[in-house]
Amino acid sequence: MRALLPVIAALTVLPSIPANAAASAPSPIAALAAQEARVAAIGFRLTTANAAWCPALQPQFGWIWGDPRLYPAADRSAMRAAYDAQDIDAPYVAAIVAGSPAAAAGIRVGMPVTHVNDTPVPPGESDHPYARITALEKMLAALPPRAIAMIGGASGSGDARGVAPTAGCASDFRLEDRDREGAVADGRAVYVDAGLARFAPDDDELAAAIAHELAHNILRHRARLDAAGVDRGIAKQFGRNARLFKQTEVEADRLSVWLLANAGYDPRAAVRFWDRFGQRKGRPAIQAATHPRWRDRVASFETEIAAIEQARAAGRPLEPPLIANPPPLDPPPLE
Repeated sequence: MRALLPVIAALTVLPSIPANAAASAPSPIAALAAQEARVAAIGFRLTTANAAWCPALQPQFGWIWGDPRLYPAADRSAMRAAYDAQDIDAPYVAAIVAGSPAAAAGIRVGMPVTHVNDTPVPPGESDHPYARITALEKMLAALPPRAIAMIGGASGSGDARGVAPTAGCASDFRLEDRDREGAVADGRAVYVDAGLARFAPDDDELAAAIAHELAHNILRHRARLDAAGVDRGIAKQFGRNARLFKQTEVEADRLSVWLLANAGYDPRAAVRFWDRFGQRKGRPAIQAATHPRWRDRVASFETEIAAIEQARAAGRPLEPPLIANPPPLDPPPLE
């Protein structure tokens, strides 16, 4: 499996599996690739459908990237078989969204990419296995949102294809090979753990989790928290730091339901997902001060869903909260 990404092991009693069923089960890497395809499709749909609401845009091509360096040498033959990737040391296309600009241009899963518009893909700023993917994502995000990009090899190699992207909200997406049920946004991208993708029984519920993280990026929460001088260490859990982090979580919850609805997902999937997610390990011994209780989250979703339904019943366009005028972090106390 992928290198440098921790996997939490659990002792589980499994039912017996017929030999033929075990033989036909996909390899762990192929199963991971299938989850990457889910994340790619949901990310593309959420960013392009909600582009009109996003203050920052970037080209959206409809793909997710992989890199042989994510895998130890012993697993690379299995990786190349799962993705049909060529035996070269270059980032490759790990997932393609049906009907996307990448699919229309004939980009295929496993296609290596060494150049963008004849510029070599940079090696990245560190020796981390994701360094080249991060460099490639930043390189593509910096292009004009609707400019045709030549993707693949250098001119004359016969491997380059022109892709005309769709403008979408500024975010890239990744699936990370971790068993934990988590996701995070860093202002530039959304990172979804494989355990969370497996936890979501359908794409609407997975979209609910991804929309929450995308909302963090749209609302510039990382930059706003940094500007407010929050402590991201142990002190994050206390006092003003915890209160500000909790405010951003509430804002992301509220906006996420609108992102779902506008992209054609069932907004009530947010209620279903967070209801199950909040109860998956029973009642917590200590409620994290940085996040609202799951029951409060569900109540917040219900309020926003009611507003969406009222707007639709009245024939009014959807007008999501917070985007145009996000509330200040750490507002002055009332006098």
